[in-house]
Amino acid sequence: MGENKRGRGRKRKKQVAETLELQATTSGGPNTAASSSPDIKDVVLSASKVELIENSTSDKHNRRRGRLDKIPKHAEKPEKILVASPTRRTENNGNTAGHNFVAVEEAPVWESVAMARAVPSMDAVVKVFCVHTEPNFSLPWQRKRQYSSSSSGFIIGGRRVLTNAHSVEHYTQVKLKKRGSDTKYLATVLGIGTECDIAMLTVDDNEFWEGVSPMEFGDLPALQDAITVVGYPIGGDTISVTSGVVSRIEILSYVHGSTELLGLQIDAAINSGNSGGPAFNDKGNCVGIAFQSLKHEDAENIGYVIPTPVIMHFIQDYEKNGAYTGFPILGVEWQKMENPDLRLSMGMKPDQKGVRIRRIVPTAPEFEVLKPSDVILSFDGVDIANDGTVAFRHGERIGFSYLVSQKYTGDNAAIQVLRNSETLKFDINLATHRRLIPAHNKGRPPSYYIIAGLCFTTLSVPYFRSEYGKEYEYQAPVKLLDKLLHEMPHSKDEQLVLLSQVLVADINVGYEDIVNTQVLAFNGKPVKNLKSLAHMVESCNDDFLKFDLEYEQIVVLRTETAKAATLDILTTHCIPSMISDDLKT
Repeated sequence: MGENKRGRGRKRKKQVAETLELQATTSGGPNTAASSSPDIKDVVLSASKVELIENSTSDKHNRRRGRLDKIPKHAEKPEKILVASPTRRTENNGNTAGHNFVAVEEAPVWESVAMARAVPSMDAVVKVFCVHTEPNFSLPWQRKRQYSSSSSGFIIGGRRVLTNAHSVEHYTQVKLKKRGSDTKYLATVLGIGTECDIAMLTVDDNEFWEGVSPMEFGDLPALQDAITVVGYPIGGDTISVTSGVVSRIEILSYVHGSTELLGLQIDAAINSGNSGGPAFNDKGNCVGIAFQSLKHEDAENIGYVIPTPVIMHFIQDYEKNGAYTGFPILGVEWQKMENPDLRLSMGMKPDQKGVRIRRIVPTAPEFEVLKPSDVILSFDGVDIANDGTVAFRHGERIGFSYLVSQKYTGDNAAIQVLRNSETLKFDINLATHRRLIPAHNKGRPPSYYIIAGLCFTTLSVPYFRSEYGKEYEYQAPVKLLDKLLHEMPHSKDEQLVLLSQVLVADINVGYEDIVNTQVLAFNGKPVKNLKSLAHMVESCNDDFLKFDLEYEQIVVLRTETAKAATLDILTTHCIPSMISDDLKT
């Protein structure tokens, strides 16, 4: 990626998370229309820089509470109020002798006003309890041990509740509890937006909706606007309120879905368990959903909020289609045109600006009309600058992928391009992007196929995390990382098939060291996806099964003995089936 020459596939000497700003401003590399950052690589790398506000798990509630921080001294000391320190909780029949008192400065006027206006809406904030059962991608025939988490959510119109998608990921049961209530109500998940990290829930029990007014949404806030974040972070069972201001508005990397959408950066404290909680403006209207924060040794109180435009897109998409269909993108990779000689060589006039198309995704609708080296001048009548940005608001610019994300799947967009010094206009149907290596399995269990102890599966980002951990971009083989970052699918059903491991048996002696190696062909025929591989093996009448792997490796087994040995190997390892359910049909 241009000037970023960091090595792949090896461990860094010191694991220090970089800031999000560094990733967004890296110059000199290729760009994609789905991102304002230089390459799809930035989306992947951001997972180690920006972390989800992970839900409060049950074992975290046992942490010991710390003491209150010392109060800073100021030249002019305002009136101080005595409050009880939480360091002691002994009851003393109403006496205050059992409590430690500390001086707390009175809150600023603007915070008091914001709090007073936001209080009526706080009753719409709920606590979300979820039991998760995640798939085991390394052993795809089983699941991991279930665990519980708690997060936040809030009630909107139509008897619905919004929270984060990662708060209910791989859910088996979801419960909601209202503020001041001791009852947990069973919830139903209506839709999960992986890309935007939003989930919609509902509750069938009418008692849950009594006495609660749905939350109202406000407009996109401006810089320095007051923000109040409400939720149930770790450290207590009651509602928590933190306040701050909007410090930045830009295209952000959404870690959960590995996408880039509009986001707000705020300086209010956001902690584990705040996920899904609303962010209020000074009028008490919801302007966002807390969902992730920046973890860096030199950064403090940097949190991120999903803004109203993204929330409304999710809600309207669900109402329009009856399900979440996703955010469309322009299926091209593009390059900046900031160099004057480059613009001159492309036949651009002095008053023309735009970005050059590098590559087009073969499965995208744009592949039929656009060509490499076309210069995109405008999108839906909005001119695109040489750095890939468009005018946003007064004094602000934003990546033109924001314009694409405002559309819905199946919408048409007018694109003006420069080709061979000639200006052309196209009306393109927008679709969601399909990666060769998917960033998320969207709740589905992984696919697998086993023959003679050879375990075949498909490569995905969850598989990377399962095999190599959160720092998989530094641990995984370079060959696989290169495919993750740059390889494009050439058909809608194409998959990258791996020989993930070999379950040792007498029949596969000598092959036991092969792990996580791509399968290229079977008996001379290219492997298109895992289902086609399983079909070819099961229907094979040749004397031998020959698998061509990456790095010129081959695996050869006798067909008759390989199929006969499979059942005993499955029994030895307590595997219920040699093939996953999705491949049986």
